[in-house]
Amino acid sequence: MSIFLDSELTASERSEDARFRVIPVPLERTVSYGSGTAKGPEAIIEASNELERITGHAEPCVEGIFTETPVDCDAALSEIMERLAQRTEAAVRAGKVPVTLGGEHSLSYGAVMGVARALGQPLGIVQIDAHADLRNAYQGEKHSHASVMHLLAGEGVRLAQFGVRAFSSEEAQSRAKNHVFHVDAEDLVTGNIHAVDLPEDFPKLVYVSFDVDGLDPALMPATGTPVPGGLGYYQALRLVEHALKDRKCVGFDVVELAPNGNAAWDFTAAQIVYRLMAAC
Repeated sequence: MSIFLDSELTASERSEDARFRVIPVPLERTVSYGSGTAKGPEAIIEASNELERITGHAEPCVEGIFTETPVDCDAALSEIMERLAQRTEAAVRAGKVPVTLGGEHSLSYGAVMGVARALGQPLGIVQIDAHADLRNAYQGEKHSHASVMHLLAGEGVRLAQFGVRAFSSEEAQSRAKNHVFHVDAEDLVTGNIHAVDLPEDFPKLVYVSFDVDGLDPALMPATGTPVPGGLGYYQALRLVEHALKDRKCVGFDVVELAPNGNAAWDFTAAQIVYRLMAAC
């Protein structure tokens, strides 16, 4: 089985007592443009073996990283969501941080619901994404990558979206109805903004959902739905890090990598995963 950061971890750092629980989810079911997300988790894990132990000024691997077996995605989407929810719920109940590797963005529903079940407290999502993902359903599927945040908002989860630059009128209405906090890509990029304060009443427990298409396609072309005008690498990370200030990260996912044969993009995604561990 492939192990995240396998080349760098000591025996104790890779044990089941590790703080971070990496959960690969090779899901590709509702993609609507480019394909390849099923290969994303394995590509991220493979590329992670080229990372160094220190990222920024932190060394998150000293707290331990345990890689679980991939979630079986040969089932109905509702069943896959429950399988994933059981994994993330177990991780949080054990005092660990679930790190879900995608796979398409629809999987965030299962990951977040498991975390929410374990916590039993108000939960907020900080979302980096080119898309709002707030459609009621897409192409007849409610568990679509384009509907995942609509489902979570319906479960009472608060949303804060950064970097969106492609959304429909239906999603604009959903933002208003669900009081979604957002600062879109054009304002962030043209204003060179790296820090945004969340509303004071935003939950103190935060789950981060990082869709790699939130980055500009010049930095991340290996994704199924690239949109020009995206965030920079450090800009996206600083937005997340600032949002987590005085709050607790209880889990995160990195989704929508669609490997295209260029290892640079796989490495970028792996580095983002490791940097988010440091932010937690």
